Amino acid sequence: MGRIFGSWGVKGGVRVDPFTEDPETLATYETWLVGREGAWKEYKVLEARLHITQVVAQLEGLTDRDAALKLKGSEVAVPRETLPKPDDGSYYWSDLIGLAVVNTGGESLGAVKEIFSNGAQDVIDVVAGEAGEVKRLIPWTVVQSVDLKARHILVEWQLDW
Repeated sequence: MGRIFGSWGVKGGVRVDPFTEDPETLATYETWLVGREGAWKEYKVLEARLHITQVVAQLEGLTDRDAALKLKGSEVAVPRETLPKPDDGSYYWSDLIGLAVVNTGGESLGAVKEIFSNGAQDVIDVVAGEAGEVKRLIPWTVVQSVDLKARHILVEWQLDW
Protein backbone atom coordinates (compact mmCIF):
# COMPACT_ATOMS: atom_id res chain seq x y z
CA MET A 1 0.00 0.00 0.00
CA GLY A 2 3.06 2.23 0.18
CA ARG A 3 6.78 2.64 0.78
CA ILE A 4 8.61 4.36 3.63
CA PHE A 5 10.89 6.99 2.15
CA GLY A 6 12.11 8.85 5.23
CA SER A 7 11.68 9.85 8.81
CA TRP A 8 9.31 12.45 10.23
CA GLY A 9 10.50 14.51 13.19
CA VAL A 10 12.86 13.30 15.91
CA LYS A 11 10.58 10.88 17.78
CA GLY A 12 10.60 7.99 15.28
CA GLY A 13 7.89 9.08 12.86
CA VAL A 14 7.97 7.79 9.28
CA ARG A 15 6.99 9.35 5.95
CA VAL A 16 5.20 7.05 3.53
CA ASP A 17 4.55 7.38 -0.18
CA PRO A 18 1.11 5.70 -0.48
CA PHE A 19 0.32 3.56 -3.53
CA THR A 20 -3.44 3.62 -2.95
CA GLU A 21 -5.90 5.48 -5.14
CA ASP A 22 -6.92 7.54 -2.12
CA PRO A 23 -3.70 8.32 -0.16
CA GLU A 24 -5.61 8.93 3.07
CA THR A 25 -6.82 5.30 3.14
CA LEU A 26 -3.50 4.05 4.53
CA ALA A 27 -3.86 6.34 7.55
CA THR A 28 -7.10 4.59 8.59
CA TYR A 29 -5.56 1.18 9.38
CA GLU A 30 -4.63 0.30 12.97
CA THR A 31 -1.92 -2.19 12.01
CA TRP A 32 0.72 -2.04 9.29
CA LEU A 33 3.02 -4.74 7.99
CA VAL A 34 6.44 -3.27 7.20
CA GLY A 35 9.20 -5.12 5.40
CA ARG A 36 11.34 -5.94 2.41
CA GLU A 37 11.25 -8.89 0.03
CA GLY A 38 8.37 -10.60 1.82
CA ALA A 39 9.89 -10.46 5.33
CA TRP A 40 7.19 -8.57 7.23
CA LYS A 41 7.03 -7.19 10.76
CA GLU A 42 3.73 -6.05 12.25
CA TYR A 43 3.52 -2.56 13.79
CA LYS A 44 0.66 -0.95 15.68
CA VAL A 45 -0.10 2.49 14.23
CA LEU A 46 -0.21 4.98 17.10
CA GLU A 47 -0.99 7.95 14.89
CA ALA A 48 -1.22 8.51 11.14
CA ARG A 49 -2.41 11.36 8.97
CA LEU A 50 -2.25 12.68 5.45
CA HIS A 51 0.35 15.42 4.93
CA ILE A 52 -0.10 16.84 1.43
CA THR A 53 0.26 13.62 -0.65
CA GLN A 54 2.25 11.65 1.95
CA VAL A 55 1.20 9.78 5.05
CA VAL A 56 3.13 10.57 8.20
CA ALA A 57 2.85 8.06 11.02
CA GLN A 58 4.11 7.10 14.44
CA LEU A 59 4.52 3.34 14.81
CA GLU A 60 4.75 1.53 18.13
CA GLY A 61 8.37 0.73 19.02
CA LEU A 62 9.96 3.50 16.96
CA THR A 63 11.17 6.10 19.41
CA ASP A 64 13.83 8.05 17.54
CA ARG A 65 14.85 9.24 14.09
CA ASP A 66 17.53 6.54 13.68
CA ALA A 67 14.99 3.75 14.25
CA ALA A 68 12.68 5.29 11.65
CA LEU A 69 15.49 5.69 9.10
CA LYS A 70 16.30 1.96 9.37
CA LEU A 71 12.90 1.34 7.75
CA LYS A 72 13.60 3.65 4.79
CA GLY A 73 12.85 1.76 1.56
CA SER A 74 10.57 -0.74 3.31
CA GLU A 75 7.17 -1.53 1.86
CA VAL A 76 4.00 -0.94 3.85
CA ALA A 77 1.09 -3.36 3.65
CA VAL A 78 -1.94 -4.13 5.78
CA PRO A 79 -3.28 -7.52 6.88
CA ARG A 80 -5.40 -8.98 4.07
CA GLU A 81 -8.39 -9.59 6.36
CA THR A 82 -8.63 -5.84 7.08
CA LEU A 83 -9.16 -4.92 3.42
CA PRO A 84 -12.69 -4.42 2.11
CA LYS A 85 -13.96 -6.96 -0.41
CA PRO A 86 -13.45 -5.57 -3.92
CA ASP A 87 -16.52 -4.78 -6.02
CA ASP A 88 -17.44 -7.09 -8.89
CA GLY A 89 -15.01 -6.50 -11.74
CA SER A 90 -12.44 -4.94 -9.41
CA TYR A 91 -9.30 -6.62 -8.15
CA TYR A 92 -6.47 -6.04 -5.75
CA TRP A 93 -3.26 -5.89 -7.74
CA SER A 94 -1.68 -8.45 -5.43
CA ASP A 95 -4.34 -10.98 -6.52
CA LEU A 96 -3.19 -10.68 -10.12
CA ILE A 97 0.51 -11.40 -9.53
CA GLY A 98 1.43 -14.74 -11.12
CA LEU A 99 -1.67 -15.01 -13.33
CA ALA A 100 -1.09 -16.23 -16.88
CA VAL A 101 -1.63 -13.62 -19.59
CA VAL A 102 -3.15 -14.93 -22.83
CA ASN A 103 -4.12 -12.96 -25.92
CA THR A 104 -7.41 -13.31 -27.78
CA GLY A 105 -5.68 -15.60 -30.28
CA GLY A 106 -4.91 -18.08 -27.49
CA GLU A 107 -1.18 -17.32 -27.39
CA SER A 108 0.57 -17.22 -24.02
CA LEU A 109 2.31 -13.91 -23.32
CA GLY A 110 3.74 -14.89 -19.92
CA ALA A 111 2.77 -14.27 -16.32
CA VAL A 112 2.10 -11.10 -14.34
CA LYS A 113 5.19 -10.04 -12.41
CA GLU A 114 3.95 -6.64 -11.26
CA ILE A 115 1.28 -4.03 -11.87
CA PHE A 116 1.97 -0.32 -11.58
CA SER A 117 0.59 3.03 -12.62
CA ASN A 118 2.59 5.30 -14.92
CA GLY A 119 0.34 8.24 -14.11
CA ALA A 120 -1.73 7.96 -17.28
CA GLN A 121 -2.81 4.33 -16.92
CA ASP A 122 -2.19 1.07 -15.11
CA VAL A 123 0.41 -1.21 -16.69
CA ILE A 124 0.90 -4.98 -16.40
CA ASP A 125 4.55 -6.10 -16.28
CA VAL A 126 4.49 -9.56 -17.91
CA VAL A 127 7.49 -11.89 -18.04
CA ALA A 128 7.99 -15.07 -20.06
CA GLY A 129 10.74 -17.62 -20.61
CA GLU A 130 12.52 -19.85 -18.13
CA ALA A 131 14.59 -16.99 -16.71
CA GLY A 132 12.02 -14.27 -17.35
CA GLU A 133 14.09 -13.03 -20.28
CA VAL A 134 11.04 -11.83 -22.26
CA LYS A 135 9.42 -8.78 -20.72
CA ARG A 136 6.26 -7.06 -21.93
CA LEU A 137 4.63 -3.93 -20.55
CA ILE A 138 0.94 -4.18 -21.40
CA PRO A 139 -1.51 -1.34 -20.71
CA TRP A 140 -4.49 -2.33 -18.57
CA THR A 141 -6.79 -0.78 -21.18
CA VAL A 142 -6.34 -3.88 -23.43
CA VAL A 143 -7.56 -6.32 -20.76
CA GLN A 144 -10.68 -8.13 -21.96
CA SER A 145 -11.33 -10.25 -18.86
CA VAL A 146 -9.82 -11.53 -15.63
CA ASP A 147 -10.59 -15.00 -14.32
CA LEU A 148 -9.16 -15.44 -10.83
CA LYS A 149 -10.40 -19.03 -10.54
CA ALA A 150 -8.77 -20.08 -13.82
CA ARG A 151 -5.78 -17.84 -12.96
CA HIS A 152 -5.57 -16.02 -16.28
CA ILE A 153 -6.02 -12.61 -17.87
CA LEU A 154 -7.27 -12.28 -21.45
CA VAL A 155 -5.81 -9.34 -23.42
CA GLU A 156 -6.11 -7.82 -26.89
CA TRP A 157 -2.33 -7.82 -27.49
CA GLN A 158 -0.01 -9.57 -29.95
CA LEU A 159 3.21 -11.49 -29.32
CA ASP A 160 5.26 -9.17 -31.52
CA TRP A 161 4.05 -5.86 -30.07
